[in-house]
Amino acid sequence: MKAVIVHGKDDLRVEETPDPHPGPHEVLVELAWGGICGSDIAYWKHGTSGTAALSDPLVLGHEVSGRIASIGTDAAEAVAAVGADVGTPVTLHPATLVGDHAPELAARSNLWPQVRYFGSAAFHPHEQGAFSRYRAVRPDQLRIVPDGVTLKESALAEPFGVALHAVARAGELAGRTVLINGCGPIGALTVAAALAAGAGRVVAADLSDDALDIARRMGADATVNPGRGDTLPVDVDAAIEASGAPRALGGVIAAVKRGGVLVQVGNLPAGEISAAIGNIVTREIDYRGSYRFVDEISTALELMAGGVDVSPLMTHEVAIGEAVRGFELAADRATGSSKVMIQLS
Repeated sequence: MKAVIVHGKDDLRVEETPDPHPGPHEVLVELAWGGICGSDIAYWKHGTSGTAALSDPLVLGHEVSGRIASIGTDAAEAVAAVGADVGTPVTLHPATLVGDHAPELAARSNLWPQVRYFGSAAFHPHEQGAFSRYRAVRPDQLRIVPDGVTLKESALAEPFGVALHAVARAGELAGRTVLINGCGPIGALTVAAALAAGAGRVVAADLSDDALDIARRMGADATVNPGRGDTLPVDVDAAIEASGAPRALGGVIAAVKRGGVLVQVGNLPAGEISAAIGNIVTREIDYRGSYRFVDEISTALELMAGGVDVSPLMTHEVAIGEAVRGFELAADRATGSSKVMIQLS
């Protein structure tokens, strides 16, 4: 089978690899679609993503969907228990919890001390991803795609889950004004997530007019481009910072009302950063982190089935043999790209 493999900085290849065979307790999924994430691009461009560094070749990809191809001899009961069978359309929860945990983290598995994640070099050996024709997984990683949701759309359930988790971290949003700063794929999905949470008004900010157009199509009530001289709104109830740009923090903090909430979901650079954050004290703003998700991927599928349209994000698609070109498109904002989709089989 073909697989998209990063070997190091600036070394991304599509290679033939052996087809996997599921173990007795595993399920083999034939993948259909995959979405390129910023972490995938980071491994390609830098050989690292956050604090994780490549030491061996790594199959990338954690935003995927497909159909069950075969079921291990001892996995049939677990698969049937979730209502699945050979041919069932599924997306995948990419996380594997490692070791024991503190009792207070039982409901926050995203904060488990050690988590293996598809397409991650955080552990050695690395956790191989799913930009390939097949991937063997555990039955508990399956999430059935509801009627009315395409396989292509369902590949975005994972990043939509990230957005939903960030919105949940912001607290009660019903009827409130929310600023979303950064309208890449996560930011644009956060627009939809905030509206699903009942936000009364959502304002999206970005330096790219193309990204702002997508945010509007995702439901944003208003958009601002600070690069063109637009000013951020004032006294918003909550802000979700999705750009990961330290220079943006000062302005976003100043936009939040006194006693409001700011959620950081955009990955900030590793190491020390310079940012104007004094207003966190003087405005008594709650600054909260948001990391991956628990099981909001399931909620994402439900919302898609209920009518949330994620198609505005999917700006480009390539076949797996053209995956390198797909990564080039995804890494270049001048192309107008948001989520670049790879057809895996």
